Amino acid sequence: MKSSNSPTMKDVAAEAGVALGTVSKVFNNIPVGEQYRIRVEEAAKKLGYQVNHYARGMRTNKTNTIAVIMPELNHPFFSRLSEEMIRYLASRNYNSILAVTDRDPDIERQCIYMVRQQKADGIIALTYNHNEEDIGDIPFVSIDRSFDGKTPCITSDNFAGGRLAAKKLVELGSRKLLFLRTGSDVPGEPDKRGAGFENYCKDNQIPYDCLRATNTPQEISIYPKMKEWIEQGTFDYDGIFCSTDHLAYHTAAFLRKQGIRIPEDVQIIGFDGLKTFWDDAYPVSTIAQPVEQLARTAVDTLLSISTSQHASLICLPVTYIVGRTTRDYQDGE
Repeated sequence: MKSSNSPTMKDVAAEAGVALGTVSKVFNNIPVGEQYRIRVEEAAKKLGYQVNHYARGMRTNKTNTIAVIMPELNHPFFSRLSEEMIRYLASRNYNSILAVTDRDPDIERQCIYMVRQQKADGIIALTYNHNEEDIGDIPFVSIDRSFDGKTPCITSDNFAGGRLAAKKLVELGSRKLLFLRTGSDVPGEPDKRGAGFENYCKDNQIPYDCLRATNTPQEISIYPKMKEWIEQGTFDYDGIFCSTDHLAYHTAAFLRKQGIRIPEDVQIIGFDGLKTFWDDAYPVSTIAQPVEQLARTAVDTLLSISTSQHASLICLPVTYIVGRTTRDYQDGE
């Protein structure tokens, strides 16, 4: 029960020296002059005033709560992207509901149903579910997977990233390339990593092959084939582009066990831009996604869906980062 001594919006307005309507605008994320916003926020902090989002939601049908749906959190990319989105939502005065689906479409549908029942204001999801009817009319932003051409999809420039990976391997001396891909068989923007890789190789007449696996655990269907090539003396690739840093890291470890030197014999580039917490160096050279920019763009897009038009696909630039698996790496960098 609210104490009679609890500060009110009128108290905040008096403390800040502004009109009550200005305080209301600040707490409802309606643009006001920056000096007024600062004065209101400082007054609220000084008085210990907290917005009652539940009560406001009952009045306005708005809860200031956004659901973030991810396939898993033990993958560094997903965990970092989730953290960046939740942190940025908090800076915009929004609460977060975080749900994990384990890539199961049924669990995804349950998560979306739960969110709709709890009256969240919107969903940001990296989803493997292609049934748009489950989403209904709730504001929705997708990460990496396009739906009906109406739902905004935020992604990195995967095609350019694939081309850049192949280009870097060739510039660093690789002459025959291999693309390794694991993951879902649900079509999505990450598929363009391989398309960009192939496009560069074809444009520049670079010999290449592609090896893909979709079963779990994914490595089982890749490494025996590679081991067979090595034992038969037919493994003649000196540059490998992997669809993720996780796959690149494990591929490098596998090849080292087969007596192949990395990066002297084979250079490897991954995709994501992941870094271990115990080492300043990147464990693999990588095409880095702009994770913070992805998170902020997804949040900004979702929060403005009702007030502005958006492209169905928003593609953000990637960059190459040197790691331990290519010849341009030197200790101490």
